[in-house]
Amino acid sequence: MIKSVVAGLTLLWASVLWAGQIDINTADAPALTEALSGIGMKKAQAIVDYRSANGPFKTIDDLVKVKGISDKTVAKNRENISISKN
Repeated sequence: MIKSVVAGLTLLWASVLWAGQIDINTADAPALTEALSGIGMKKAQAIVDYRSANGPFKTIDDLVKVKGISDKTVAKNRENISISKN
């Protein structure tokens, strides 16, 4: 019984951690705004526009190429960001 409870909690915790990540190469502006701290709709749309104009982000650090996104903002959100290799 205890093993099954521990296994269930482990799976629940893993799903909570995974749910917090957002793929900056596929997310739309409202999803980016909701998932990332310090990113309002204007900056989120700038991320989407940059991606449309320049192709997918290769690294999380490439976000600083978007006007209005600082190293500090990237650092604060790093654990919540994922990148698909489109």
